[in-house]
Amino acid sequence: MAGSDENNPGVIGPANVQVAFRVGTGKFAAAAVGNNRRALTNINRNIIGPPPYPRPVNKRGLLERQAVCQKVIPVHRPITRKFAAHLANTHQTKPEKIGKSKDCSIVDIENSKAENDFSVPMSVQHTEAIRGGIEEMVEVEMEDVEDEPVTDIDSPDSKNPLAVVEYIDDLYNFYKKAEKSYRVSPSYMQQQSDINERMRGILIDWLVEVHYKFELMDETLYLTVNLIDRFLEVNQVVRKKLQLVGITAMLLACKYEEVSVPVVEDLILISDKAYSRQEILDMEKLMVKTLKFNLSVPTPYVFMRRYLKAAESDTKFELLSFFMIELCLVEYEMLKYPSSLLAAAAIYTAQCTLSQSKHWSKNNVRYTSYSEEQLMECSRLMVNFHQNAGTGKLTGVHRKYSTSKYGYAAKIEPVNFLVNTRF
Repeated sequence: MAGSDENNPGVIGPANVQVAFRVGTGKFAAAAVGNNRRALTNINRNIIGPPPYPRPVNKRGLLERQAVCQKVIPVHRPITRKFAAHLANTHQTKPEKIGKSKDCSIVDIENSKAENDFSVPMSVQHTEAIRGGIEEMVEVEMEDVEDEPVTDIDSPDSKNPLAVVEYIDDLYNFYKKAEKSYRVSPSYMQQQSDINERMRGILIDWLVEVHYKFELMDETLYLTVNLIDRFLEVNQVVRKKLQLVGITAMLLACKYEEVSVPVVEDLILISDKAYSRQEILDMEKLMVKTLKFNLSVPTPYVFMRRYLKAAESDTKFELLSFFMIELCLVEYEMLKYPSSLLAAAAIYTAQCTLSQSKHWSKNNVRYTSYSEEQLMECSRLMVNFHQNAGTGKLTGVHRKYSTSKYGYAAKIEPVNFLVNTRF
């Protein structure tokens, strides 16, 4: 057909103005047909306002482009930042690409990026932009928060059969349950008519020195104190027999823990011959019968070894921790705390003393099952005992830990700030 017909606007004739779009290396020709078809410039005017012609075309700055984007954003559809940049860039006509004709123009979109094409729906682009922003925020938050790792303290002993790594957690779960059965009442001394808390403290302070003189194992001392308290809880004892109860309890603890047990004559000698051999043997029979031969008890020493391993202690740290808990053995008021809590509090107090700062790691919480707040009350009492260890009459523990064998742990300055801190 030779020309265009108003009644047939779909007919293309040679008189129509053609606009060429250069895409890659090929060309696509589109014709504007008839007077009813609007030119591309008129369509653009509805979207972005009046065309930039005939005034000179200058590249807009970043702020000016943002202002243009804000004017053309439709309020009824979401828009992404990439799409806004696309609108600003596609309508900036480069001077060298401007044609001579006012009715036609050549637009070069060869340099347009693929992601600016609208093959992906805008709603999907908007959702992806939001999701990407959320993921970036989560990544930043995860980088800022550095969780303290909880290490497996038993992995180095996996090949050591004596460490019983396969059963160690079950063992200590059993100890935590069993300690409740072997705890004594913190008010049992009220049932005694002839002895009191002060006499108990003098006896145990003396036994600490005996234990040190005989060079016995640490386990023996803790079991000795446990046997004394459990026996006194259910038996009335006169003060003249209190020392007999003490040396008999140490004899039983030695038979349970030691390889080489002190003979009865040594105990008679250390007690200045206050008791005969037969009296010691009779008290031994009465004690094991009263305790129903239950000597396998979880003392604080059992938990100390486990908790010190979790705290990655060195020799100085270990000696200071044992100094703290042996101070508690002498004090009657510390019977209100279970053995596991005493051990954890002693380690916490020693850690604060050496570092002069409060820190209870996740590793310690994991293996002791005690938080810092749960240990604070007991720890403050330990600091008070440390402050007064070298004064008064009960100085056996202080003298023991003032020797080179125990690293002069008693001479370390107390951690006074724990007593003054409020929680």
